[in-house]
Amino acid sequence: MDPLIITVAPVGAEVTKEHNPNVPYTPEEIAEECYRAWNEGASIAHIHARNPDGTSTQDPDVYARIIELVKAKTDLIIQVSVGGAVGMTVEERVGPVSLKPEMATLTCGTCNFGDDIFTNAIPDIEFFAQAMKQHGVMPEFEIFEAGMIETAKRLAKKGLVELPGHFDFVMGVPGAISGDPRNLMHLISMLPEGSTWTVAGIGRHELPLGAMAIVLGGHVRVGFEDNVYYSRGVKAESNAQLVARMARLANELGRPVASPDEARKILRLPRKA
Repeated sequence: MDPLIITVAPVGAEVTKEHNPNVPYTPEEIAEECYRAWNEGASIAHIHARNPDGTSTQDPDVYARIIELVKAKTDLIIQVSVGGAVGMTVEERVGPVSLKPEMATLTCGTCNFGDDIFTNAIPDIEFFAQAMKQHGVMPEFEIFEAGMIETAKRLAKKGLVELPGHFDFVMGVPGAISGDPRNLMHLISMLPEGSTWTVAGIGRHELPLGAMAIVLGGHVRVGFEDNVYYSRGVKAESNAQLVARMARLANELGRPVASPDEARKILRLPRKA
């Protein structure tokens, strides 16, 4: 198996300090969480941005500051979110792609998202894909339902993306595909040949699905975006604590953890200058 790529998702668009007081808001706080996670074995930083009051923003200037701070202390692969937050316009969401990060998320369909609807119409998905292609940004196909894999294949037929690619299975969001292990096996079976994959288990699904990814040759995402708890009723102290557990588990199972440059090789990204 390839070494395990651990992605840290330090904040997301939904969680707040009311959910866990350790959730970062400012660029400095987000960058510090990324730095600590990097020290524990993370090789990709999945970045969302916040305003000082904690509300979500896709302002490229805020993203640029976060990226500047992360790059000053780490060689992490920067992956910006184009999901943004529910209700944002397409124009808002695409903003950070203009910064030309190494990667960006490309959600391949619409799904229920708790009490909301995470809307991604086909013309909008194609718009995002075209922007990533224009700026030389590698998409990570975000999959909330099985049919979204087929959408990624359709994009490839239109020449908007290249396959094989890298897929992120987001499992356990209320209203979308559940965190049932059988669902993970089904999603893996549908992938284009040669593709790599990561699983992001939401809440209590983070640890068991992460363990499955380790033994099945996939990769794993952890962090406050997906889960603010370390164990039942016990809030995590930091994103680094969640990364460290996954790295420790990989070590116990005999699978090495990828450095950022090893992750670039696995994902077919250009080596960082």
